[in-house]
Amino acid sequence: SDSGSDSDSDSSLSDSELQEAFSRGALKPGLNVVLEERPKRRNDTNGLKQCLSEFRQQLAWVERLDVTMGPVADPVSQSASNKDAVDPENDFQREMSFYRQAQAAVLEALPRLRKLQVPTRRPDDYFAEMAKSDQQMQKIRQKLKSKQEAMERSEKAKQLRAMRKYGKKVQTEILQRRQKEKKNMLNAVKKYQKGLSDKLDFLDEDQTSSQGNKKGSSSQRIKKGPNAKRRYKNQKFGFGGKKKGSKWNTKESFNDVSSFRSKVAHNKGPGKAGKGGKKALNKRPGKRARQKMKSRAR
Repeated sequence: SDSGSDSDSDSSLSDSELQEAFSRGALKPGLNVVLEERPKRRNDTNGLKQCLSEFRQQLAWVERLDVTMGPVADPVSQSASNKDAVDPENDFQREMSFYRQAQAAVLEALPRLRKLQVPTRRPDDYFAEMAKSDQQMQKIRQKLKSKQEAMERSEKAKQLRAMRKYGKKVQTEILQRRQKEKKNMLNAVKKYQKGLSDKLDFLDEDQTSSQGNKKGSSSQRIKKGPNAKRRYKNQKFGFGGKKKGSKWNTKESFNDVSSFRSKVAHNKGPGKAGKGGKKALNKRPGKRARQKMKSRAR
């Protein structure tokens, strides 16, 4: 009870008395809290008008360009939105109210500017200085260029991976097809060895499949015929048949003199000069003459 009476008496004391009590140790820390009185709010209209008159400059409107307007009428509801209709916590409604108020100010200010012959559009040769320096813009260009190149490299790598994947798939299919063909041929060979089949069609299939792999599809293969070795022998030795008397004359060949050349027959052609009509051509010596020449050279 004593402490409560002391605290009530201390709260009614002045600042000097409180300081003396604190120096004596009569006040304990934490029991006394200084509460500052909040200033009362008041709407001093006269004071505000006086301040406004002090810094207001009496200039023409074209120098001030101040427009105070309410929001323009909403084209949907055909009525101007009042303050109560806008929810300040709704971002969309708040921004739309600002937009419509600015729109109303523009609709009011543009006709007045045109009436005063003040240009409101930027000229065609207007040059605006960049907010950033050329060095900074060059860095930005280099950054954008590097990003674009990185994207192109990534796209190329993606395409290469897709192509490799497709190539592996095709290679796997080819290997599987070859293994299947090999297995079928081995099975056919086993059947033939065991006497279960007397057909040798698998050999022809193997040959045609190998030719098809080399030349392409079966439609592009040449018709089956003699191989190169057989064609060469046919060209060299003929195609068989009668050989004896094949160079004998017949009645038709005897009567045919179209290939006769008198100059060639009588040694009168170019390079056939010499005594007694002898041939001036350098002929190869006979076998015995060549042997004698070899013996002399030894």
